[in-house]
Parts: sequence; C-alpha cells; structure tokens
Amino acid sequence: MQQGPASVRFNDQCKLCDHCFGAAWQRRTSHRVYRTPWQGDPRVNIQCDRGKAKAYQVLRTIERLEKLGA
Repeated sequence: MQQGPASVRFNDQCKLCDHCFGAAWQRRTSHRVYRTPWQGDPRVNIQCDRGKAKAYQVLRTIERLEKLGA
C-alpha cells in the first residue's frame, strides 16, 4: 500500500479496515466510515473510485494504522 497508494483496490482497503477498525458505518452514501479508538479525528473515511481506492485516503488509512500499531 505504501509503495503505490494509487493502485490499491477498494475491496482490499475495505477488508483491511474491517479487520483493523471493525464494521464500517455507511448510510446512503458512497463513503465507508470507520471509527478509531482515540479522540481527536476518530474516523477513517474511504470511498471507491472506479474499483480503486483514492490515493490520499489510502495514505490517511496507513497513517491511522501506524498510530493504531497495526
């Protein structure tokens, strides 16, 4: 993911986030929102772009996973 954030498949990012952050919160929107255990910015927000994950959202996901220690 870190080597090529623009080439990450959305389904792969969803599986990783489901495993690390739990079930997503999504209601009538294209965004999948995951809650994190700390205060401040307690979300991971991702969305699909023609089957791929958005690169900037992949980078934010990586940052939050590192903070989580995963």
